[in-house]
Amino acid sequence: MTDPTDGAGPKGAAPRDVATQHAARDVATERAAWEEWRARRRAALTAPQGNLALVETRWAPLGERPDLDAARAELGEGQTLTTLERTEPVSGRPEYGLRRWDPRSPAARHFDSVDTFPYRPDWVLEAEYEPVQGARTVPFEHIRDNGGTRDLVVPGDLRLTLDGTAYTLSAFDDDGTLLLVFGDPTNGTSTYGAGRFLFVQRDERDNGPQRVVLDFNRAFVPPCGFSDQYNCPMPPRQNRLHVPVEAGEKAPVFRDGYGAH
Repeated sequence: MTDPTDGAGPKGAAPRDVATQHAARDVATERAAWEEWRARRRAALTAPQGNLALVETRWAPLGERPDLDAARAELGEGQTLTTLERTEPVSGRPEYGLRRWDPRSPAARHFDSVDTFPYRPDWVLEAEYEPVQGARTVPFEHIRDNGGTRDLVVPGDLRLTLDGTAYTLSAFDDDGTLLLVFGDPTNGTSTYGAGRFLFVQRDERDNGPQRVVLDFNRAFVPPCGFSDQYNCPMPPRQNRLHVPVEAGEKAPVFRDGYGAH
């Protein structure tokens, strides 16, 4: 395979002109920052309320709130409880639920690591982000909704040209940060089958078009890859790339034959 640091990139990677834009970067510094990101990622996954620790998501009947006192009485040793809220997709009314976390969950006890591609400087790409005026929502199918969709706020468009193909990607607002849910031909083979996530940093003070960086080395497995109690959004059609993205996280690795979610 072609050395990813030579600026040309292997087949299916970024076009030469994009890779050349980044040739002057300090790759060693960026690789070190990526290693630090991986360490923080592992710490977050294995935290007492990390993705591996979620053992139950329970929703109250529509219009009602869960009985927290009763739920706390059922907690096992070391377990904790949090609340959450969402909009019911049919009625548009709020739904209230709770989550139970166990730092000694089966997934946490059997977790080994997250398999990851080697760092690839040619997968640090520039894109254009253009905000849209007013509120715009885009339907995202979720993994546990049996084909139903939920409308998520997409505050702008991400435009990227990759291997000669122009894409207009939809990243939704995740507590003030753009979250790109994308798919590519590696899904289900070398990477997590339902797609991967990527945070996109932008200057929120700039209301016009701006250049942003998509560092696919930081593409990560969604929470549903670690616990089936999450209801993750899946990549919409416009976010399915035709080029294999051989960068970022692949899939969780568990010991003793434990099945990944």
